[in-house]
Amino acid sequence: MTRDAHDPPQRATGAAESQAPASGQAETASSQRSFWGDASTHLDDWIAIEPDGTVVAYSGKVETGTGVRTALAQIVAEELDVPLDRVRLVMGDTGRAPDEGYTAGSMTVRMSGGQLRKAAAEARLALLERASEMLGVPREQLEAQNGVVSMRDAPEQSVSYGELQGGQPFARQISGTALVKPPQEYRVVGSSARRVDLVGKFTGAPSFVHDLRLPGMLHGRVVRARRPGARVLALDDSAVRDAQIIRLGNFIGVVAEREEQAIKAATQLQVTWEERTDLPPMENLYEWLRQQPTADHVVAASGDTENALRRAAKLVHAVYEQPFQAHASIGPSCAVADMQGDTLTVWASSGGVYPLRGALADLLDIPVERIHVIHMEGAGAYGQNGSEDVAADAALLARAVGRPVRVQWSRRDEFIGEPKAAAMVMEATAGLDDDGRIIAWRYDVWSPTHANRPRNALGLLAGSEVREQMPPPAAFIFGGARNAPTNYTLPNQRVMMHGIMNPPLRTSSMRTLGGAGNTFANESFMDELAYAAEMDPLAFRLRHLNDARGRDVLEAAAQTAGWGETLPAGEGRGIAFACYENDEAYVAMVAHVAVDEATGALRVKRMVVAHDCGLIVNPDGVRNQVEGNVIQALSRALKEEVRFDAGGQTTVDWESYPILTFSEVPEIEIVLINRPDEPSVGAGEPATVTVAAAVANAVYTATRARLRRVPFTPERVQAALAVR
Repeated sequence: MTRDAHDPPQRATGAAESQAPASGQAETASSQRSFWGDASTHLDDWIAIEPDGTVVAYSGKVETGTGVRTALAQIVAEELDVPLDRVRLVMGDTGRAPDEGYTAGSMTVRMSGGQLRKAAAEARLALLERASEMLGVPREQLEAQNGVVSMRDAPEQSVSYGELQGGQPFARQISGTALVKPPQEYRVVGSSARRVDLVGKFTGAPSFVHDLRLPGMLHGRVVRARRPGARVLALDDSAVRDAQIIRLGNFIGVVAEREEQAIKAATQLQVTWEERTDLPPMENLYEWLRQQPTADHVVAASGDTENALRRAAKLVHAVYEQPFQAHASIGPSCAVADMQGDTLTVWASSGGVYPLRGALADLLDIPVERIHVIHMEGAGAYGQNGSEDVAADAALLARAVGRPVRVQWSRRDEFIGEPKAAAMVMEATAGLDDDGRIIAWRYDVWSPTHANRPRNALGLLAGSEVREQMPPPAAFIFGGARNAPTNYTLPNQRVMMHGIMNPPLRTSSMRTLGGAGNTFANESFMDELAYAAEMDPLAFRLRHLNDARGRDVLEAAAQTAGWGETLPAGEGRGIAFACYENDEAYVAMVAHVAVDEATGALRVKRMVVAHDCGLIVNPDGVRNQVEGNVIQALSRALKEEVRFDAGGQTTVDWESYPILTFSEVPEIEIVLINRPDEPSVGAGEPATVTVAAAVANAVYTATRARLRRVPFTPERVQAALAVR
């Protein structure tokens, strides 16, 4: 790719070497850098000014459909005093953008936004200093507006950003001492700016990696068994025409001039596999998970829980279960690779272009400096779907044939190949005193890792196939303890994580990691305790919550939803609360459901969400994200479950993995609580965690039947009704 003159120098930053460590395990500086990157302090790596005054901002994070491209541009426009349409963002490009590790954890606005805010403030200071020299007046007599620096008392004496800096490097460090604007002066931040990425998508312009076409590009497909790790015993390619076959160990690919030829050739290949058949019986999955060897650690502890349980006036106990789930991206994963000489360029929808570059370097045994990874949007995943794996497929095929190769997975490829959201088991026991207060809380969660991003070749499907060996167990059991502790004030508690080292299915990041499962359990259990204490579930929560921001979202959601108002028979409201990761955004949710007891059919009619993510950069963007959280999480709560038999997945298409339909989307009402004096935190994940519990609690209100296993299918609703 041709670099612009103002682009920062290309760096040879290494890829991530490890995941962020497990909760309860000491975090080192190197492990933090590996997951969140090693962001530069050079101003030119973050901000450039073009001769026409356009501001170019660089971010190592990527746009995944959450609107962060717009929000980050708003932050830069605000600090540099330029119109939003004069800011252009370059994101996720190892040749141009800084290394910010992964786009994950609902951290983009907080982390990259914070970096860009400081960088833009530094750039503004540099521009004012340069204008002071050019105009011959003290900097204190100058002001910047709309990309122009002028004298306060003689505004005709002015100079534009393009004249001051256009095309030239700043050549200075981000000092961190340049003053950022106080929130009361914001004009761009806090407004509902139009999403900058939507116009092209609405008008059919090439927007996604699936749209990319290069001169001389070929099309590829990879043939895989029903479960990763199978060995090729025999390959019969006698029926294949118009395609080249590439075999590297257990990796089998085909390449053709046209996509339909590649698809046909992949179906014509006759492969005999030696498949693994060691998956546990699906009906015993949760018992099996609890019987596996685990790496255990205490996540939170206070007081004397066991003694408090012994003296409790009433004990309550429950077990909750969360299944393996798929990202189920509407469009299957796609990537394009081109190897010219000894240099590889890959276009992929990866959430971590620098770590992917390192894994590809290991896979192809070439230096990272010779690999250029460029992010292009793909189908939404909110975690690790097949985007890294399909990039490796494309890279191997491109190197083999010496021409650009585009690989798009099939629907079956996507369901089988993508890492899954980990299945979990949560067990809770609590003791109440005579006054109905919680005096003891014991919580255990069993879970595989929720983050296993590829760090090297064996982290990629193709890598394990080429090297004919299974990847090692996850380096860390990470994410299963997310939101396992609550934000309630509990005098005696113990929260324990049991990390499962060898899960039956390949697992990695999906929206909220373990936060969805743990909050489903914690907030369902809080409801069970409220009824055991013979208290209103809202009042019970408020009784145990001292955090003012938490109380505010609970009361706002309840008031907006009409909490306490009478509903028809068969309908109910349920409430749930969480502070995401215990110190990020605050969310409270009220679900209004109707249950047909004859069929077990469950209809969610309305969801009310109160959301506090600190300073709101783009209110419309936050609303969009909260709505997306609710819809996806509702689909996961009501329908989604990956199933398998002894030999592999049986979930391979939309019939075996249904998702929420348009007609099933409820009314969604959102109450945003803006806190300009608090840091901005992410809105891309937090509301997800409260959905399942709010719905399950609403079902109990309507029917007195408890749902403790996701998804809440009609069959499970009927089973719960039978034992109420």
